[in-house]
Amino acid sequence: MLKTNEQQHQYRFGDNGPKYLVRGPQCDMGVVVLNPGQSFRNHRHKEACEVFYTLSGEVCLYLEGVLHVLQEGDVLQCEPGEAHYLVNRGDVPWKGVFVKSPHLMNDSHPAEPEAW
Repeated sequence: MLKTNEQQHQYRFGDNGPKYLVRGPQCDMGVVVLNPGQSFRNHRHKEACEVFYTLSGEVCLYLEGVLHVLQEGDVLQCEPGEAHYLVNRGDVPWKGVFVKSPHLMNDSHPAEPEAW
C-alpha cells in the first residue's frame, strides 16, 4: 500500500513539467503542468502505454504527428511505440494526470521531429 499527497512531490522543471506521485512497482502515475507556450518533448515508450487525462486547461497533443486537442475531461491513450508531443498553445496553464504501465525504467526515448 502507498498513500501520498501531491504536495509532497516536485515538478521536474520547478513549477511545470511532470510530477511523479507513484513510481512502480506495476505502473507510474503523476500530474503534469504546462504553462502557456510551454511544451514537453516528442518521445515514445518502447514497452509502456501512457494515458493522459485533462484536469484543467487545454493542450495540443500530437500523436504520431496527428493533432489531438485535449480539454477538461478528455482522455487519450498512447500505445507503446507511438510518438507523442505536448504543447500548450492556450493562455492558461494545462494540468493533467498521466499513467504509464507497466513501470519500466529507461523506457522513454526521444522521437523526431521535435515539434509540429
